[in-house]
Formats: sequence, C-alpha cells, structure tokens
Amino acid sequence: MPQVTAGPPTAEDQTPPDLVTMRAAVDRLLDPDAVPVALPPAPDELEALTLQLRGHLDLLMPTVDELAARLGKNSIPRYCALACVGEARLRLKEQPSTALGGDLAHARRLARVLNALCDHFEALAQAAP
Repeated sequence: MPQVTAGPPTAEDQTPPDLVTMRAAVDRLLDPDAVPVALPPAPDELEALTLQLRGHLDLLMPTVDELAARLGKNSIPRYCALACVGEARLRLKEQPSTALGGDLAHARRLARVLNALCDHFEALAQAAP
C-alpha cells in the first residue's frame, strides 16, 4: 500500500505560481505605460481586481515564506523576503479608506506588495538547490 503523508503541501508538492497572471493584475493597476490615457477601473472592475490580488497574495505568501525559511538565518535575501511576506499580511488586514479614491489606493498597495512577492519568489526559486 502506498504511504499517505499528512500535513500541508510543501513548495515541491505544488505547481509553480502563475506569475504571468499575477503580474498582469499588478500591471492593470500600476503600469501607466500600458494605457496612459485610461481612467481608473470602474468600481465593479476594481472590486474584482482587488479580490484577485488578495487571492494571489494568499497563494504566494506561504510559498515565499517556505522558500525563504530554507535560507540561513543570517541571509539577507531571507530577511527581505520574510519582511515582504509580513508586509503582505499587513496589507491584507487593512481596510480601504472611505475617502475618495481610497479603494483604488488600497488596491494599488496590494498590487505593489504582490509585485514585490513575485520578485522575491523568482529570486528564491533561482537560488534554491
């Protein structure tokens, strides 16, 4: 009989994150060159983008956390990646401001931290043995 292992999946057990899709969501909110004369997303689209960004963060944070944990305790890339994961957790707990444009500013903060996590994932995945 095959052995069944218990516990959460590790980075090796999972398919790699779809960074192309994640970065496309980021670019929709942060890349002014993509459509320089475009208006900010409509409220419904902004809500959908925000949910998408939150989902991407939820998927990527544990993977980056696990990859960073494999590095030595005094590793600067480890420290930076773990700080970024912490920042992402804080951003996910935040609520958008009720001021005009608060929803858009919140979504852009999520997009920035997702972009940074994508960068950390790429760097850590290349450095992994």
